[in-house]
Amino acid sequence: MAHTIVTDVCEGIADCVDACPVACIDQGQGKNKKGTDFYWINFDTCIDCGICLQVCPVEGAILAEERPDLQKGG
Repeated sequence: MAHTIVTDVCEGIADCVDACPVACIDQGQGKNKKGTDFYWINFDTCIDCGICLQVCPVEGAILAEERPDLQKGG
């Protein structure tokens, strides 16, 4: 099961992008509800390693479960 970026909590810092070993994190289109850039995880590519969760400095921005209802795609 993949991890999820809660796109309306994400602040676009992108530490997760550099840390991801399979490049499954992409920048979203436009801005989120906070008015910041955001990223999203491709569930088909994610290997559920959890590195994104470990490196993200934003509390609650990444969940250790697949929740497509909380994540906007690209």
